[in-house]
Amino acid sequence: MSDTTNDADAIDRIVADWERERPDLDPSSIGVLGRLMRLANQVRAVESSYFDENGLTLASFDVLANLRRSGPPHRKTAGELATSSMLTTGGITFRLDRMEEQNLIERVRTREDRRVVYAQLTAHGKAVIDEAFGKHLDNQRQMLNGLTESELDQLAALLKKAEASVVAFDAKATDAAGQAS
Repeated sequence: MSDTTNDADAIDRIVADWERERPDLDPSSIGVLGRLMRLANQVRAVESSYFDENGLTLASFDVLANLRRSGPPHRKTAGELATSSMLTTGGITFRLDRMEEQNLIERVRTREDRRVVYAQLTAHGKAVIDEAFGKHLDNQRQMLNGLTESELDQLAALLKKAEASVVAFDAKATDAAGQAS
């Protein structure tokens, strides 16, 4: 049963409404997944305003962070970036064009195979991501300031387990859909 006390939030009210309207169903998953979606949207909004102030987008920050954490020489192909980020290869190419105009990355070809093109951090790009990432972590810590270290560890473990559960469900659903066709 959901919490209908004065501490109830919008999600609690949604769950309570469904419990009242469809007592034959268990809407408790909304308490988890609904909050995760709302939380993700709120975090994205906070981060977007911060990135806007610093001349970045979430996508450009993701690419810069991806290159920076890869270690020297801080470069990857568009395909490697797409695999290890939240963007498609087409999205990466568009983003890299803009980032190259901003002198955040440069495109580099290897001597071994001139067909292979890497996106590589420029000195300016490295300075931008180093400053932005430090501020990004500070913002994240402040957003989670209401939780203790123990709660943060527990939440991270539970979210990891929840993600594995969703991935396993998705794999089963995909397999079932493939077998049905």
